[in-house]
Amino acid sequence: MIERELYKDITDWVANGKTALTVTGARQTGKTFLIRECLKASGRSFVEINFIENPEYISIFKNDGNVKDILFRLSAVFGKSLIPGETIVFIDEVQEYKDMVTKIKFLVDDNTYKYILSGSLLGVELSNLRSAPVGYMKILEMYPLNLKEFYKAIGMTESVLDKVKECFDSRIPVDSFVHSKLMDAFYLYLMVGGMPQAVDTYLSTNDMNKVSEIHQDINSLYKLDFTKYEQQQNLRLKEIYDSIPGELNDQNKRFFLNKLGHGTSISRVENSFIWLKDAGVALAIYNVTEPKSPLRVSEKRNLFKLFLLDVGMLTSMYPNSVKLGIFNRDKNLNNGALFENAVAQELISKGYAVYYYNGKKQGELDLLIERNGYVLPIEVKSGKDFKIHSALDNVLSNESYGIPEAIIFNNENVETVGKKNYMPIYMTMFLEDDLSDGIIYPPVLG
Repeated sequence: MIERELYKDITDWVANGKTALTVTGARQTGKTFLIRECLKASGRSFVEINFIENPEYISIFKNDGNVKDILFRLSAVFGKSLIPGETIVFIDEVQEYKDMVTKIKFLVDDNTYKYILSGSLLGVELSNLRSAPVGYMKILEMYPLNLKEFYKAIGMTESVLDKVKECFDSRIPVDSFVHSKLMDAFYLYLMVGGMPQAVDTYLSTNDMNKVSEIHQDINSLYKLDFTKYEQQQNLRLKEIYDSIPGELNDQNKRFFLNKLGHGTSISRVENSFIWLKDAGVALAIYNVTEPKSPLRVSEKRNLFKLFLLDVGMLTSMYPNSVKLGIFNRDKNLNNGALFENAVAQELISKGYAVYYYNGKKQGELDLLIERNGYVLPIEVKSGKDFKIHSALDNVLSNESYGIPEAIIFNNENVETVGKKNYMPIYMTMFLEDDLSDGIIYPPVLG
């Protein structure tokens, strides 16, 4: 089984969780499989309900009645499999019954069983998922394999990755042989991506054509969803989704609405962008007018870059010559879109709010995040001229921004020049926020 970082979070919940758990994320990111494996490994009694495969089970929860009625219906279906205080009820494809998230509050209060929910398009169908029910549900978001998960899946050992992280933390070069192997693996990641079925297919066959077929199958599933919602809500999902590869190939990678037709305005297509983002199939990076903390204050939602959920799926949307160029490490091939997509999805999977900056006087910065309490500019360079970055120089020299350092991800080894840290692109995996575990504030009085 491919090792996923959420495995620990789910198993911790199985052992100690007091609330319900919901695992959300785009289709085909491996939610159902991982939950099932965690439940099997726990040794706990569990039953599984799938609202698509067995839509009649919705009536267990849908019909009017109190918690006792719901528990009675559950026992009528699952009988002796239910053990009070022990059994976990796994409800999959929960998006088929939107009120399930509301009813979970009462089931948690009853405390007869534990409940774990999962499904696709939860961000679309359950628009209030993030805010309800407060105190009764823990939410985990699942993404494609991140870089560290991918490296471990293809056989990179934890000890090697730990040693490379020491290089990242200390800003010292990685052993040249190890650096070369890690770069080879990164270029492989550009083609395979992190969708679990694509990674499994690569591991079992090493056949990139079969991997590409998996990507195409997943894209077909996504477009079936698009068709359904476009008809219902007058959206332009497929048109926007299909335009992402071309937009990312433009020099500044910003999404230009006029590519969708002359006179197209954000107000006419905003709901389509929101749908793609909430469904998890696209990643939106918004512009900020100033590279100062807090970045959200100067966010402009009408200017944005739009990336795909998975870089492997992006690569498969380009001609085969692109994959061949990646395989051969063709220096004439512009990998800028793929590099930046890989970095954006890595940062978002780590929980960062990611932005970009474009000032008339300063120039454009590829990405911005807030890390360890300050703004961190990130440049992503796929070519040999990675030390040419006038916009970054302008921003770092502007004392009013107070930016202590920047990172330029590229193909080469570690090097630090003043405030600029040149890092190999695979080191994105180590860009954790040291403040993410919280801040302990001592008592003011007493």
